Amino acid sequence: MTLELTRHPSPLGEMTLAFHDGTLCVLAFSDRWAGAEHALARRFPGTPRATADARAVTRLLDAYFAGEVGALDEIAVETGGTAFQRAVWAALRRIPVGSTTSYGELARAIGAPSAVRAVGAANGANPVSLIVPCHRVIGADGRLVGYGGGLDRKRWLLAHEGALASQPTLTFAGPRDADRAATGASPAE
Repeated sequence: MTLELTRHPSPLGEMTLAFHDGTLCVLAFSDRWAGAEHALARRFPGTPRATADARAVTRLLDAYFAGEVGALDEIAVETGGTAFQRAVWAALRRIPVGSTTSYGELARAIGAPSAVRAVGAANGANPVSLIVPCHRVIGADGRLVGYGGGLDRKRWLLAHEGALASQPTLTFAGPRDADRAATGASPAE
C-alpha cells in the first residue's frame, strides 16, 4: 500500500492530489493542504509516499477547467469516512453540473431530514474537493456559505459550471480572513 502525491496547476491555484493504490483519495488546494494532509495521515498512518503518475486524472481536471464541466464525473474516488459521510458524499456527486442544493435539501435526499448540521459537517469533511462537488451546496436562502477552498473559489466554480449568472474574476492569493470568519474555518482548512 502506497500513497502517491502530485501537485497540479489550475485557474484557482495549485491543487494537491493524493492517490491510494491508484485511486484518488484527496484533492485539496495546495494553500489549504495542511488540514487535508493531517486527515490523510490519520487515515493512512505510516503509509509510504511516492510521486504519483496522475496523468489520467489531471487530463480530466484540465478538461473541466477548459469548459468540459462534466469531465469530473469520470474520476473514481476513494473517500473513506463513516457510512453517513459516504452517503452525503454520494449525494453530492448526484447534484447535476449547473445546479445547487441546500444543506436541508441534501439531508432530505439522503433520508435524514433532521440531520442538517451533520450533513454540513460531512460536507465540510469532504476529502476530494471539486470531484465530490461540495461547492454546489449553498445556504437555504441562496447565499454562498461554507467552502473549505474559500468563497472566492466557490463563486468561481459555480459560475464556471453555469450555476451563477456571471463568471467572476478571481484574484486569489491565499486564505482570506473573511472566508474563515464567514465559514468558521480554521486557517488550515
